[in-house]
Amino acid sequence: MPNAQSRPAATRPGALSWLPALLARAGHALLPGACVLCGGIAAIGTQTCQPCHAQIFGAMRARCRVCANPLPGAGGAGDAVCGRCLSHPPAFDATVAGADYAMPQDQLVLQLKFGGHLALAALFGRVLAEAALGQPGFIRPAVLCPVPLGPQRLAARGYNQALEIARALGRRLDVTVQPRLAERARDTLAQSLVQPSERRANIAHAFAVPDRALVEGRHIGIVDDVMTSGQTLDELAAALKRHGAARITCLVFARTPPH
Repeated sequence: MPNAQSRPAATRPGALSWLPALLARAGHALLPGACVLCGGIAAIGTQTCQPCHAQIFGAMRARCRVCANPLPGAGGAGDAVCGRCLSHPPAFDATVAGADYAMPQDQLVLQLKFGGHLALAALFGRVLAEAALGQPGFIRPAVLCPVPLGPQRLAARGYNQALEIARALGRRLDVTVQPRLAERARDTLAQSLVQPSERRANIAHAFAVPDRALVEGRHIGIVDDVMTSGQTLDELAAALKRHGAARITCLVFARTPPH
């Protein structure tokens, strides 16, 4: 009776255990899937069909180069700065937004954030990279810092959606992601559950920077899924600036338009 060593490699137990996973990855890359926006046929290797991607994410709109709030007019943000950022400059220096937080892309945010649809992070990273590289005067960060979750929320959710987006974005921009560049010094309530007048107090002193050497003199890109009031990003940017960051650029998939 032949022993295990004398069997052909392909017939040994576990010899082809890698094959199903390889075929699955190849099929995902080479075969079209369903568009996550309309259900039609998505472009190969993407999650949106070409018409949906062009309509929802393709049009550049005028935005404040600091906070990415929409401005009157059309086209890219250029060097325009809104009145609020002129009168009350935030700690961050620039913001890139991939889209407005509105239908139907807001549903994608909810699916990633609360539904565990982690594959959407690749789409968010693609959209953000396209927006960043298409923005006049964009300066590529030296490192990406996802907005950290507190221990309790991370344990409950099981993942940090900002980190998943940052990984996808980093691959497209060829920028290193530092998941522990900043951490939550304390758990806070979700900003969406707090009255607008109380949001700054809720997020105050919420972040810590463990290693100044990783921050000092560097251009840091803060990555998050949604920017609403901007106070979370402002607080994190301020903490990084206190530890010597030279420049802060916020990169958010969606920007909530002002009400």
